[in-house]
Amino acid sequence: MKVNKPSSESIGAEVLELDITSVAPSEIRSIKQLVYEHKLVIFRNQNIGTQEYLEFAKKLGTPQIYPQDNYHHPDHPEIFVSSNVLKDGKKFGVRGTGKYWHTDCAFLEEPLPLTMLHPQIIPNSIRETYYIDMQQVYQKLPAHLKSYVEGNYLIHEAKWRYKVQEWDIDKALIDIFHEIQDRFPAVQHPGVITHPLTQKKILYMSSGFTTRIVGLDYEINKKVLRELFAFIEREEHIYTHKWQDGDIILWENRTINHKASAVPEGEKSVSYRIGIYDNLPFYVSSKAVEEHSKILTKI
Repeated sequence: MKVNKPSSESIGAEVLELDITSVAPSEIRSIKQLVYEHKLVIFRNQNIGTQEYLEFAKKLGTPQIYPQDNYHHPDHPEIFVSSNVLKDGKKFGVRGTGKYWHTDCAFLEEPLPLTMLHPQIIPNSIRETYYIDMQQVYQKLPAHLKSYVEGNYLIHEAKWRYKVQEWDIDKALIDIFHEIQDRFPAVQHPGVITHPLTQKKILYMSSGFTTRIVGLDYEINKKVLRELFAFIEREEHIYTHKWQDGDIILWENRTINHKASAVPEGEKSVSYRIGIYDNLPFYVSSKAVEEHSKILTKI
């Protein structure tokens, strides 16, 4: 396995000369270390089938079955399908997913630690995915904005991103709204989380799912969130991955926000996503880190 590592200010390790269909346990350990250290790993030149892709995910951890089954691959429910192409004349997955800044499943009590993406059809003119390292953003965050997120909880909601489906025809919008809200109620997570392995602090929020800071009134919330998102989404914070045939990307949702590019009208796009639980807590509390540090000083 050959690895090209980024500079200290960049994200994304590149893995070359690796056949992921026959990856060894020691290589799996190295891959996970790479993703925790560099946030994102690009596997080049992977000409593999759907089953082989799923088997690789199982070696990395436990694949998620996404809670909305209309996103599922018909033969492999662990695979989340983003597609604007029919399969056997029928709708296949969901089109136009993820075109806003987010971290996968932040709206769940237990968010998704790892995401792996394998495009099947890449548009001719453009196919990019954009990433922001929220660990670095936290380090650069102005003091007045840090004061709003440190020690506070943020609310994350899925309802504003729901895609209306065929079975919603003839339903009132308010009923659709209440159904998705009942199925995915708002959750809260710390504004600043601590990584369970590196113990680095990470700003955990996104303009796609984060709707409120607990304890602030409506007007202050609007003002502060607008300032936070404007800072987070600055051009200098964005890494752009330009997809090549055979690319597979694995990234960590604890540390990275991401957004898909738009697909030009008339161009085909199909991607297979697998969410992976890595058998670690998504984050640990600052208090737990402090207690751990006290124990280490006594050893």
